[in-house]
Amino acid sequence: MTLTFNRAAYANLLADVLPQPIRSQAEYDRVLGIIEASMNKEAVSSEEEQLIDLFVILVEKFESEHYPSQNRSTPHSRLLHLMDANDVQPADLVSIFGSSDRVLEVIDGKQSIDLNQAEKLGNRFNLPSKLFLA
Repeated sequence: MTLTFNRAAYANLLADVLPQPIRSQAEYDRVLGIIEASMNKEAVSSEEEQLIDLFVILVEKFESEHYPSQNRSTPHSRLLHLMDANDVQPADLVSIFGSSDRVLEVIDGKQSIDLNQAEKLGNRFNLPSKLFLA
């Protein structure tokens, strides 16, 4: 589903959150909070989706600079985090992956998430589908 992008609405969102390079743990936590808050919304506008994309880039840059020896966020780790944060059980994802065996393979990291599944996960968690793609 493609929504109309409203530049004025996006400008207002930018003014509200004032995105900037993440240089501290406090700013990192603030940005993660904004991303998580969007997950709890029933619907995300195209402007909010664009802002989330921007924040994901900032988070990934901060993580690569400050946590280089730790595993960076991956589609698999993002899915596990979202499942935990939203109390989602593997059985809740069968409709997305087609079978409980496939769900377990993805959760165990044995299978990657394909484009169709990423789109369904994006809809399920109210986030851009590209967060679930490598």
